[in-house]
Amino acid sequence: MRHIRATVDGEATEFLCDEGSTLLDALRDSLQKTGTKEGCGTGDCGACSVIFDGRLVCACLVLAAEAEGATVETVEGISKEGVLHPLQRHFLEDAALQCGICTPGFLVAAKNLLERNVDPSEEEVRFWLAGNLCRCTGYDKIIRAVLNTAAELRGESS
Repeated sequence: MRHIRATVDGEATEFLCDEGSTLLDALRDSLQKTGTKEGCGTGDCGACSVIFDGRLVCACLVLAAEAEGATVETVEGISKEGVLHPLQRHFLEDAALQCGICTPGFLVAAKNLLERNVDPSEEEVRFWLAGNLCRCTGYDKIIRAVLNTAAELRGESS
């Protein structure tokens, strides 16, 4: 077992993990961050997307031990003090979710995009979210929610 110290969703955190445990396992099982979902376990679906030291990664492909000293942001860290992030609000308002398995990954990926580019084109949003798969929505409402959030963050009406 390894003792890991990391910052998760803005809080100093410690957990124990086996050498072969994934970051996804640690988040869900040790830290009770169950918003991060396991869809495929092979990095193909994006349901377990987290921001790891500023980079969007699939938590199923990162060893938990690699989190030593790292900063990890999950879907649970998007809202602040019980107030939804505009992205979360637009996902609700624009009906950009159905079953919910993929939603946390899309939210984390979209937030990472909007932190880098507050004025993305539809093509840029589609490209950035290409690593996230959804079996229910057809993507249009997800893309619209991200673009509406970007407009709001720029101070424009959506």
